[in-house]
Amino acid sequence: MGVFSAAPRPITNAVKIGNVTLRNNLVVAPMAGVTDRPFRQLCKAMGAGMAVSEMVASNSLLWGSEKTIRRGNHEGEVEPKVIQIAGSDPAMMAEAARYNVDKGAQIVDINMGCPAKKICNVAAGSALLKDEPLVARIVEAVVKAVDVPVTLKFRTGWSKENRNALTIARIAEESGIAAIALHGRTRACMYTGEAEYDTIKAVKAAVSIPVTANGDIDSPEKAKFVLGYTGADAVMIGRAAQGRPWIFREIDHYLKTGEKLAPPEVAEIRDVLLGHLDDLYAFYGAERGSRVARKHIAWYTKGLKNSALFRARMNQLQTSREQLDAVRGFFDGLAERSQRLEYDEEVALAA
Repeated sequence: MGVFSAAPRPITNAVKIGNVTLRNNLVVAPMAGVTDRPFRQLCKAMGAGMAVSEMVASNSLLWGSEKTIRRGNHEGEVEPKVIQIAGSDPAMMAEAARYNVDKGAQIVDINMGCPAKKICNVAAGSALLKDEPLVARIVEAVVKAVDVPVTLKFRTGWSKENRNALTIARIAEESGIAAIALHGRTRACMYTGEAEYDTIKAVKAAVSIPVTANGDIDSPEKAKFVLGYTGADAVMIGRAAQGRPWIFREIDHYLKTGEKLAPPEVAEIRDVLLGHLDDLYAFYGAERGSRVARKHIAWYTKGLKNSALFRARMNQLQTSREQLDAVRGFFDGLAERSQRLEYDEEVALAA
């Protein structure tokens, strides 16, 4: 199947999840250690219609921890506020849903897609796909526990030999799930290989609730193809948004007009990154925020000319002020040479 060869289907930007209407059909995927409030807010400002939080544990013993409180922090966030919960006990998951709705969540998302060993080893995340009756008990319990829409994110199966996405999707719909997001890989695939768009297409044809397609969507053209080929109602962007939050406005513009936006200028990227860093420092505190910021700075500068030396130096800086000064200096140097970003040739060839 050619990646862009399928005949396009009509694409609509209107997506409704229960009683919540999204402004468009572009969703930020939940990513542990990434989709904190500053990142979600930035992606929404850049054109995403919805952003899902990092997953929070259903174990009430952890709710008072600094990490869990921070992950559930939606103060001042543009609506809708979406919290993702993870666990394997139906009663605990139901209680976690109630707790987070009381804290302001407007949509509760159930994690059955995470492939990480530490999650699967406690029979949560995508490990749940092995036990379809348990899947049904969890989604039924959570749906009954709250009066906001409940969504489900999952994978195509446990392994290539054990794909059961159609069954899980039907269980979800019958249990009252308002929408589903399907990552087109099995748990065993992790993040390797190509996403299974045929499976997403089959799931969309089998259910009447909204379906969001996830996996390998890294450009406006790919987003349009996936929406057209699978018939999905929305697309979910994860790794492609790391260091490139403007991908959402690029996709939104392309879907609406068929035209590609010019890449952002160096000055804008500098300002976006500096604003992102300021938000991280404010959210985490200067010391922890500086540590969190390092990976974001690396993503923003990946592949740029002379960026390897810059990143090596960045990892040695200890304070937020030093980071900000270094980022300004690096991007101002780029701007002196060109308004547009310049990439190292070998990186461009490998892309």
